[in-house]
Amino acid sequence: MVRINRKKAALPFLLSAALLTVSATGCKVTKTQDGKMPEVDVKGGQVPKYDVKGPKVDVKTETKQIEVPTDVTVKTKKKDIKVPEVSVTPPR
Repeated sequence: MVRINRKKAALPFLLSAALLTVSATGCKVTKTQDGKMPEVDVKGGQVPKYDVKGPKVDVKTETKQIEVPTDVTVKTKKKDIKVPEVSVTPPR
């Protein structure tokens, strides 16, 4: 029987939910011009104009020490690796 770690199974779901939330709320939309309905004979008209400012996303790396296997007998040693740091600042 295959056992699934619930924490590992929930992680992709939580990450995708967080990204969806940021993408849905991370933009600031400001109407810069009013719209106008077209004439009855569908000539002319104007759609409203908008300025859309997306969030500022800052991705960095930092070095952390983790244990990694060194041989077949599964010995570990500490090794420095770079892991991502992501910072999102929504527009004001």
